[in-house]
Parts: sequence; structure tokens; C-alpha cells
Amino acid sequence: MNPGGAPLLELQGVVAGYGPVTVLDGLALAVEAGSLTALLGRNGVGKSTTLKAVMGLAQVKAGRILFEGRDITHCRPDERAGLGLGYVPQTRDIFASLSVEENLVAGLKRFPAGDLDQAYALFPRLRERRRNRGNQLSGGEQQMLSVARALLGRPRLLLLDEPLEGLAPVICQELLEAFRRLAAQGGPTMLIVEQQVHEVLAFARQGVILERGSVVHQGDCAQLRTRDDILDRYLGMAVA
Repeated sequence: MNPGGAPLLELQGVVAGYGPVTVLDGLALAVEAGSLTALLGRNGVGKSTTLKAVMGLAQVKAGRILFEGRDITHCRPDERAGLGLGYVPQTRDIFASLSVEENLVAGLKRFPAGDLDQAYALFPRLRERRRNRGNQLSGGEQQMLSVARALLGRPRLLLLDEPLEGLAPVICQELLEAFRRLAAQGGPTMLIVEQQVHEVLAFARQGVILERGSVVHQGDCAQLRTRDDILDRYLGMAVA
């Protein structure tokens, strides 16, 4: 339970980066439980760094990160995963030499093997290729495997870093449909970074735009799709 109805995830004045480089500059962000939130912005504004800071993979120099009201600013990445944070990085990070099923088993952690059936139901392609090694999969199949493995840890918050990057349109739609089914079934809260703005605005409910490491706009995605002025100013585009 979140104390006093607090957001599931909250970043309070977070300053973060890598070594001497500061990327996030006083970032304030709240993600409500059950929401589907898109984190948008041009390249280099801090979107991926935000996810890494939440997971403990970027250095937080000031501010606090709260998850379910608990201060996790100084927790190790494995501790955060144990608390209910799931992360799918841009690099996917599957085990190339292991089979699909072995990759999925590695994601089970303390949960029963029967959960594999749920992963296969969400991504039927993985069931068909369960004996194939990770390096025998297409890019889209590797992304499905990375997402499915993260879900097997039963996260309450799933962080997705550009899950559609470099994928064929048909695979993008398969992934987005899987995310929609997850949401409809009461799946994890999702915070998604994505450059394919058309697709993610049609999927997500809340949109947050970053500029120079800070939030410059936050609101309903359906309304944001009609705001050509905002989309052009901060994303260099308009969504017709």
C-alpha cells in the first residue's frame, strides 16, 4: 500500500548523471499506480537517464526517489528489483547463448515455473521458439523475450526504454497490443520511453515531456496529440 495515497513512484528534485556529467536537473515526476505514462523528449534530454536513476544505474547527486512511499535513492539495483521494479533496457540484455526458455526461467526468481505459461500466452512467438538460443532470434523476438523475462519477476512498476526501437511495424504493433492486454488485465504500472511518438501517444494515458533534464509538460495523451504547438516545440514534430 502507498502511504497516504502517495504516487507509486516519485522523483523529488533529482539531480543525476554519470561521473562529472549532470543530465537530470532537479527532475520532479510522479507516476500514479495503474497508469500508463509515456516519457518523451528529444535525444539527450534525460529520458533514459531517468529510468536508470530509478533503477540505481545512474548516479543521483541530489534529491530523492520514492517507491510506494519508501526512499530508495541509495538502494542497490537488485534491492529495487526485489521491491517490485522491473526494467527493460534499450540493449535488451538477454542471454544470447541460452534458449528462450532458459532465459525465461532466469527471470522467474522466486516465482513458480507455471508462470512461464503466462509469458507464452502473452507472446506466442516465444513458445514457438522456446528451444532457440537468444542469438537465433530476430530483434523483435529478442525484445519480446526481454519484456517477458522482466514480467516474470512480477513487477509493480515496469520501466521500458525504447521497446519499439529498430523494430518492423508489425512487431511494434504486436508489442503494443501485448502491453494493452497487460493493462486490461490489471498488469504493472508502466513508464515507457519511446521515440515513436505517434504510437506511444496512442497507447499511453499520461504524457510527460522532458527538456534539459526537467519536466516541461505533463498531461493527458489524448489532449497532447492535439497540441501541435507543444509537439513541435519540444519534439520537433506534430501528430496529425
